Amino acid sequence: MSRGFLPSGIGRMPLHWAAAVLIGVAIGYGPAGGAHAQQPHARGDLDARVARFLDNARGSWADMNVPARDGQILHDLVVQGNFRRILEIGTSTGHSTIWLAWAAAKTGGRVTTIEIDAKRYRTALANFSTAGLSAYVDARLGDAHRLVPALSGPVDFVFCDADKEWLWQYFRDLEPKIVPGGCFAAHNVLWQGDPGVERFLEYVRQNPKFRTTIERGSGEGLSVSCRISP
Repeated sequence: MSRGFLPSGIGRMPLHWAAAVLIGVAIGYGPAGGAHAQQPHARGDLDARVARFLDNARGSWADMNVPARDGQILHDLVVQGNFRRILEIGTSTGHSTIWLAWAAAKTGGRVTTIEIDAKRYRTALANFSTAGLSAYVDARLGDAHRLVPALSGPVDFVFCDADKEWLWQYFRDLEPKIVPGGCFAAHNVLWQGDPGVERFLEYVRQNPKFRTTIERGSGEGLSVSCRISP
């Protein structure tokens, strides 16, 4: 595509950030009456701000954050599925949350994210603000072992990047709350010999109500289990 046809500001972005912006333009941003519906110029401003933040922060993410390639996959899944009620288990300092919230801004949705570590939680809040996405994030500080079962649902999309020994239990707690067509994504599923991952994958692959695929992404592996029947 010629640079002359890119929306304003995108031509100066790295190609992978520009692609994420164009995905939102091509697919749409959800109904105009969505909770966070914006005028086109406002969306363009937000896209440019988020892309600039991610570009500036590239290579600086630590604290068990997902690689950018996996963040891009999460963003695309949410936009393509038009998911609005999004749950993240394991915020860390917010890299994956920013990708999810960027997508939520396009679908008219919002991300509820849970982090147990207070320092990481505070850093994540600052990152959401700098990226311009605070309005699309409900960040909660606490133990997901207690908070997840208490969530009322329904849920369209879940991303779990928390303790692997509890992965099966997170899915079981949320399974009845995931709507038809909704998905549960889990990170690091290509870790070899992890009993928590193995138990989880065995369960979801044999679950007739869900279809599970694995995206290699960065190489860490991202499983995506989508409900195909009530």
